[in-house]
Amino acid sequence: MRSFVIGIADTARDDVRALLQAHQTFARSVMPREAVHTLDAQAITDEQITLLGLRENDELLGIGAIRQLEPGHVEIKTMHTTATARRRGVGRALLDHILEVAAAQGATRVSLETGAGDAFRPARSLYTAAGFVPCDAFGEYEASPVNTFLTRSLE
Repeated sequence: MRSFVIGIADTARDDVRALLQAHQTFARSVMPREAVHTLDAQAITDEQITLLGLRENDELLGIGAIRQLEPGHVEIKTMHTTATARRRGVGRALLDHILEVAAAQGATRVSLETGAGDAFRPARSLYTAAGFVPCDAFGEYEASPVNTFLTRSLE
């Protein structure tokens, strides 16, 4: 059995800031700059955002955030796992926890934006396996050929 511990991630910690930066670096390496919607350590401290981290033996393996869009509707932001954590169930464990937190916060709908290219295929597979389905652009996003929008009901 895995010994994953998931809780609020502290952006004052070097490993949290480094993983946020790794997420931005990845997105910028595979997407046009105008299509990158990642959050940095400063933006993620907004009161509408809850940043979670998954650790194993105190090693940070993944992060993911929940942003309140409107009453009952939240967005998953900045999901990223370390390269060494991939294909170990880290992403799914973190996603499942995020969905539980979103439900506890009163969300009835969870949406997300991710890339449409091959580099994002594993992420799209994860979300689809968790019940997410394609949807129109939401919030401040605009549809584009390089972005994919997904949503899931929690009701």
